[in-house]
Amino acid sequence: MGSGFPIPVSVLTGFLGAGKTTLLNRLLKDPALADTAVIINEFGEVAIDHLLVEQSSDGIIQLSDGCLCCTVRGELVDTLADLVDRLQTGRIARLARVIVETTGLADPAPVLQSIMAHPALIQAFRLDGVITLVDAVNGNATLDAHVEAVKQVAVADRIVLSKADLATDPNELEMLRARLRQINPGAELLDAGDTETGVAALFDCGLYNPATKSADVRRWLGEEAAHDHHHHDGHDHEHGHDHGHRHDQRVRSYSLVHDGPVPFSAIEMFLDLLRSTHGERLLRMKGVIELEEDPSRPLVIHGVQKILHPPVQLPSWPDGQRGTRLVLITLDMPEDYIRRLFAAFANRPSIDTPDRAALENNPLAIAGR
Repeated sequence: MGSGFPIPVSVLTGFLGAGKTTLLNRLLKDPALADTAVIINEFGEVAIDHLLVEQSSDGIIQLSDGCLCCTVRGELVDTLADLVDRLQTGRIARLARVIVETTGLADPAPVLQSIMAHPALIQAFRLDGVITLVDAVNGNATLDAHVEAVKQVAVADRIVLSKADLATDPNELEMLRARLRQINPGAELLDAGDTETGVAALFDCGLYNPATKSADVRRWLGEEAAHDHHHHDGHDHEHGHDHGHRHDQRVRSYSLVHDGPVPFSAIEMFLDLLRSTHGERLLRMKGVIELEEDPSRPLVIHGVQKILHPPVQLPSWPDGQRGTRLVLITLDMPEDYIRRLFAAFANRPSIDTPDRAALENNPLAIAGR
């Protein structure tokens, strides 16, 4: 497809009134975001104030510093395909990254799926990460009221807390921080008012760490952040607020670890079965797998609900730590089911295709054998 591809795409999501536009305005002043396309749902709702130039008839605005703004026209897929077309025909000189801003309480999964699942777009784009903005003043109430808000936090790579300076009760703010860490222990939690929360902190969430120019598995899987915050059991109701957090317990983050190589067919069937039986409940999945067929080159998988990015093999193990590590973020999915199913495939490579029908009818029976 040529140099410059695949282009990293970041999805900026968050609560209504959390200040996505303010954050975007600030980020777009940074020279590090030159040659960025920002895809916005509605120009009317978003004032990219210091940058707006004459709006062209085709819905794309050329900004003064080389950035582009465009509205979602029809499907997001069409807008992204149009950007690729402009690049290939020379109407856009360079495109370094794309930021997709979603409206208010949108479920981020369809946006992520449209980037990951479209055959034409897979070659041109890769999902860099999800940035979720949470309003410190209304955050707890929004999480209590809307399961979509909990999902937005659950699938994030970076959670940005905005308006912390307006929060009047420090205890409430600390509870919100603890709550966000509990919903998503693997994401970095940042403060919008912090000068450090710039382009470098929010973007380049992918497997390749821009600082080291090499694959950084722990960072990508969110193991550093999760390690700093030991994940509580879902029944840990602090401060007597358990009545309001009914959605939180529905979201869980699981790490599945297996020492030693696994046959590709076993991993493929595990993922296939998980997606066919519980696809809607699987919010996001990241994994690094040691393959029996080629143990020296780790296989990287990344999925959102039923959609799996085409798996990629790295040239070598970046951190010396082999084995299989999967991180799943789920909604209403029974832990026992996941762990037993994974154990069935990881520890029983002898399960071959004829057993598939039995597995589909009763996965737990085989997992418990």
